[in-house]
Amino acid sequence: MPAFSRKVTIVGVGDDGPDSLTDSARQRIADADLLIGGERLLKMFGSAAAEKLTLGTDLAALEKQVREDQGKRRVVILAPGDPLFYGVARFLIDRLGKENFEVVPHVSSMQLAFARVMESWDDAYLTNVTNHAPEDLVERIRTAEKVGLFTAETYPPPAIARDLIKEGISYFRCYVCENLGSRNEVVTQGSLSEIAEMDFGPLNVMILVRLPDVPDRERSNISRKLFGNPDEAFKQSRPKRGLITPMEVRTLALAQLFVEPASVIWDVGAGSGSVAVEAAQLASQGKVYAIEPDVEDCQLISDNASLFGVKNVSVVCGRAPDVFADLPDPDGVFLGGTGRETVGIVEAAFDRLKPGGRFVANMASLESTSAITSLLRKRSNHVGLLMVNISRGTYQLDNIRFEAANPSFVIFVTKNA
Repeated sequence: MPAFSRKVTIVGVGDDGPDSLTDSARQRIADADLLIGGERLLKMFGSAAAEKLTLGTDLAALEKQVREDQGKRRVVILAPGDPLFYGVARFLIDRLGKENFEVVPHVSSMQLAFARVMESWDDAYLTNVTNHAPEDLVERIRTAEKVGLFTAETYPPPAIARDLIKEGISYFRCYVCENLGSRNEVVTQGSLSEIAEMDFGPLNVMILVRLPDVPDRERSNISRKLFGNPDEAFKQSRPKRGLITPMEVRTLALAQLFVEPASVIWDVGAGSGSVAVEAAQLASQGKVYAIEPDVEDCQLISDNASLFGVKNVSVVCGRAPDVFADLPDPDGVFLGGTGRETVGIVEAAFDRLKPGGRFVANMASLESTSAITSLLRKRSNHVGLLMVNISRGTYQLDNIRFEAANPSFVIFVTKNA
């Protein structure tokens, strides 16, 4: 796309209006022929000589307007904070090209909010509530450590707090930061139940910081499936959350396990028991042995089995391969995790596997994958191997983005008859 003779300038503005800008940014606004911005921002610059156009929620109309005026008039777009951080700049640049814009950023109100509560934000889930349905937002918050939300008058902090409490998500300390950077800046902190009873002005950022070592609250409104249930359907441990076999990998592993209605299955290193529970649903007339050395996780497995109403999961709280001696020979074995003892556990489990039975392992490291694959290739004619790369879609304005999960490896093999 050829560059226009004049670039469109997008200026980030703080809550204190013109006082927040550099002389250079103020001069760009003073020289503008067309000034585009939200009603509140345009009022801050009411003395500017430029024609003023109120920016609404129709971004397609904004794009059309900019196309029409670009190169013909000096166009300045006013945006709150950093225009490239959940702002209009990314939307316009994606469609019209970087070469046609100049961005003069201000400190994002999100950045100011985290600074005010003295929390880092590099590991936080950050979003604008207007980009999500409330139920989707609640589910994303459920498993987060920190959350930063640009709220809206249609979905203010008290409403967000009430929706979280309704879903049993009460394990966050909450901060509501109003009018950041202005003279009437206010930061309010409290529990979600306290925030739910308060009133706040329209200009605020909401921060949630998870209380230490509190497990996720599993979703209660999920229509449970035979297998492939979402991760948040299961209770998970803290601070070890994330060790659950992800839904996408779990689905592939169970498909490779060839579970029959009367199968006997071992889940070695069961963790929260997600694989064991779903295998038990598939082996409705069989038995699943969930083997786990951690006592707290053993309780989680029992809790998750109760949540799904499966009666054929037997929790074996002990260390593999020592506990194998007391178990019946399996038709299928699933093993997850890494560690120095993994190869020995694989060897012992494979020896106990019935002829024609299936062995499936999910590994997170190349080293463990290589060692296990080498072992199994000495014992079977064919060893299958998948590298699983999953990216989950999220939404930003009207754009679809993908967040990549860590790759993992699925090894599967049939024991020679």
